[in-house]
Amino acid sequence: MPESREASRKRRHRRMRRNLSGSAQRPRLLVRRTLHHIYATVVDDSEGRTILAASTLQQAVADGLQSRTNVAAAQKVGATIAQKAKEAGITSVVFDRGGLKYHGRIKALADAAREAGLEF
Repeated sequence: MPESREASRKRRHRRMRRNLSGSAQRPRLLVRRTLHHIYATVVDDSEGRTILAASTLQQAVADGLQSRTNVAAAQKVGATIAQKAKEAGITSVVFDRGGLKYHGRIKALADAAREAGLEF
């Protein structure tokens, strides 16, 4: 029987995480996507703590959006996480797409974060 999409994604993510780790100088930007929301989190893996986060669940991000599930919402989350990171003194991150394909909402979030000044 073929492997499920979720099992394939988890396998890709495990393979990526072998070589991908965030530090205090260059934390990991983790992206998580569900059917209803998109989440971005900046994590310091050396200490095992979340530095900051943004998602479409936050009212400040969701204001003015037609939908919380489209590319426009992902772009707003990307810009918000980059702005928060710059305020926290973070200029460079390692991008962790969580085993998801780099297109659609994931690509839109990454491009918006880059345009807002985050380097990865």
